[in-house]
Amino acid sequence: MPARSFTRGLHDLGNGCWAWLQPDGGWGWSNAGLVADSGESLLIDTLFDVRLTREMLEAMRASVPAARRIATLVNTHANGDHCYGNQLLAGTRIVASRASAAEMDELPPEAMARTMKNAAAFGPGGRFLAEVFAPFDFEGIVHTPPTETFDGELRVRVGNKEVVLFEVGPAHTKGDVIAWVPQDRVVFTGDILFIGGTPIVWAGPVGNWIAACEKIAGLGADVVVPGHGPLTDARGALDVRDYLVHVRDRARACYDAGLPPEKAAREVELGRFASLGDSERIAVNVHTLYREWSGGAHGVANALELFGLMSELRRSGARLGG
Repeated sequence: MPARSFTRGLHDLGNGCWAWLQPDGGWGWSNAGLVADSGESLLIDTLFDVRLTREMLEAMRASVPAARRIATLVNTHANGDHCYGNQLLAGTRIVASRASAAEMDELPPEAMARTMKNAAAFGPGGRFLAEVFAPFDFEGIVHTPPTETFDGELRVRVGNKEVVLFEVGPAHTKGDVIAWVPQDRVVFTGDILFIGGTPIVWAGPVGNWIAACEKIAGLGADVVVPGHGPLTDARGALDVRDYLVHVRDRARACYDAGLPPEKAAREVELGRFASLGDSERIAVNVHTLYREWSGGAHGVANALELFGLMSELRRSGARLGG
């Protein structure tokens, strides 16, 4: 794919597809997409707060006349940086996987606002949470859930175009969805792809995520719009797959050696992936793998404890080599 700039704002992908990009692609700085045809449009994801989402919608409406009539909003998954701005499209058809819709109810924006108010009081994990999400304003956001859910696959019309929604989760979250526009050979991947940043495996199993990366690569898209980071192509999808395989295999050696997940997170060498942003997410990834391999015996780690471990890893630096 020809090199494209990773700059903030609206990027015309051609043929009625656009991407909204937010450098640097780190914690909370997500991407979104727009598909338009025959005076109608479909939005793929909103952003982490109302201010950012409003700015994006205003820019889209100024540049793309069809964006004045967004008939459908698709949320690729339940993380707030892909759905907390939904309230600006209240009354619109909002589509997500059934699993994602249920997961959105677990941490609605109102709960996130309360958490952020008190986060710094809860030790290193709370302080790290407050630090990475400090740029965003969660006050006053109203939970606006999907109006329609599906399992597996759903085909949506935008004018004369078809957008195919594939449920590929659980992987990053419990119900990840990718949106494929075959007519334009563009795919919007949500957080199945982090380009230039470290994937974070909240749900797993990791095998589903690896398969999802291979599915994206196999679509033959000309442009791949990741959930975070610059535009990419099939090679970007395979790079994310390779990270997951690398971490899975090295974490498995630690698991088989009897190391607890906290120690394994410090021991796993990231090799060529050490330069990815937010490499501290290895803490979550190892814990999720251990939970999978133990059949749940390791349980779900406390989120603040995980953020505390990530804070420690960020400050101490990722392991290199391997």
